Amino acid sequence: MCPARTSSDPAAPVFPNIPKAWPFEEAARLAAHMDRKGAAPDVPALLETGYGPSGLPHIGTFGEVARTSWVRQAYTALTGRPTRLLAFSDDMDGLRKVPDNVPNREMLAGFIGRPLTQVPDPFGTHDSFGAHNNARLRAFLDGFGFEYEFASSTDYYHNGRFDAALLQVLARHDEIVAVIAPTLGPDRRATYSPILPIHPKTGIVMQVRIDAFDADAGTVRWTDETGETFETPVTGGHAKLQWKADWAMRWAALGVDYEMSGKDLIDSVKLSTRICRVLGAEPPVSLTYELFLDEHAQKISKSKGNGISVEEWLRYAPAESLAQYMFNQPTRAKRLFFDVIPRAVDEYLANRAKSQEQEGAILQANPAWFIDRPATSGSATPAGSAVSFGMLLNLASVANAESADVLWAFLARYQSGATPESDPMLARLVEHAVSYYQDFVRPAKTYRAPDERERAALADLAETLRGVDPHSGMTPDALQNLVFEVGKRHQFPELRAWFGCLYEVLLGQKEGPRFGIFIALYGVSETVALIDTALARPSPDLTEL
Repeated sequence: MCPARTSSDPAAPVFPNIPKAWPFEEAARLAAHMDRKGAAPDVPALLETGYGPSGLPHIGTFGEVARTSWVRQAYTALTGRPTRLLAFSDDMDGLRKVPDNVPNREMLAGFIGRPLTQVPDPFGTHDSFGAHNNARLRAFLDGFGFEYEFASSTDYYHNGRFDAALLQVLARHDEIVAVIAPTLGPDRRATYSPILPIHPKTGIVMQVRIDAFDADAGTVRWTDETGETFETPVTGGHAKLQWKADWAMRWAALGVDYEMSGKDLIDSVKLSTRICRVLGAEPPVSLTYELFLDEHAQKISKSKGNGISVEEWLRYAPAESLAQYMFNQPTRAKRLFFDVIPRAVDEYLANRAKSQEQEGAILQANPAWFIDRPATSGSATPAGSAVSFGMLLNLASVANAESADVLWAFLARYQSGATPESDPMLARLVEHAVSYYQDFVRPAKTYRAPDERERAALADLAETLRGVDPHSGMTPDALQNLVFEVGKRHQFPELRAWFGCLYEVLLGQKEGPRFGIFIALYGVSETVALIDTALARPSPDLTEL
């Protein structure tokens, strides 16, 4: 049973010391929903994610499944009750247009309007385009270790799973039309029906006026563009439903308890919720998340293929960092392009390190608790990396790292005994850092020559570091203090300008690491040589200023 309810809200269970994380807030809403339904403690809450396989799976698809999984995890932790996660593919939808990012586009153009599972696979690997994209979806969900049940709209329509609900839709036909009609234009309103018959000859999902329907017989009568009239059963896969009615019917037929969706579907959620109630069922708890934008602030689209693919992210960073990015503030819009990757990696590493010292509700509010601990696992994960991803990128930049071996030569000196075998997380980060450096950092590096004040300060820093015994084991904090003192001696207007000089003159970039740690990692003598190289660049020609 759920915990005792409050007297002010008899429908809401009380959870003392609930962790302060959005998945737990959603879990509490789901628990209240299950209580309102009168669900027995052993009845699983059904959480659903929907997928339209008209294009290739993308990061937004992963994000919806990941976030729903975290709500599921929080719900079980909060209530002790079981859950199920259904990944539902709308693969019976008609192909509306040919995606931009697939081969054999001319071939696909001949199958517009056919259900996706009746469209040939342009990649030539599966029985249909829908099957190909379903396989892609399952492959990358499996790769992230999600626990889910896959469901195909085609299968459910054809095997009779939806038959009873479809007959209910037919019985409530006019009530459903009354819900949708006010949202349509005059022409569409005059012909609208939630029923889309499948043409028995062409196989096309027909958008036609329903001339008559027989709720007792479970059929609809309609006329195609040639004037031929057909009477079609709504059951057995001979017809499907319009999108909003289809969503509502699925909620009612399957008893879905929770489903989140993007901001672009707010109106659809409202209408489907009303239709679900027309069908006599309680709609699920819902969360509206904001959409991802690409670097040009355009919506990420699976048909356009803009933004970052899952495969691209995993080339440049570990999977946990993608999960971290998805966890943060789902109801706020944020851009999704390559520059966000390093920060996501280091944010995950910081949370992972904190999690080793946390417990109870504080630990469960940490994103690492969700990312590192599947719902079936109670074991803690080992600590992350002692070196940040940002630092590895800076090291790769200065060392012109063309391979992981270059970075390991520095890391083994900085962290005694460090090897890829002894520190697998660091090993993963090193490989990613080399790839990210080669593709993004190296092409963007721009060094500038120091001005007179900076030149004097850099020479002073080099001389100060020459006095440091490289074998003394001087700590990064002590080295950082030396850098501070040099900046103070040369009276920079603010020390931020001094560190800006170090980044732009020595590293060729606008931002950089805590410099004491950089010196400790790169090496004292190597840093002196780096400064000497920078000082060899010509000073700005002040006569031209």
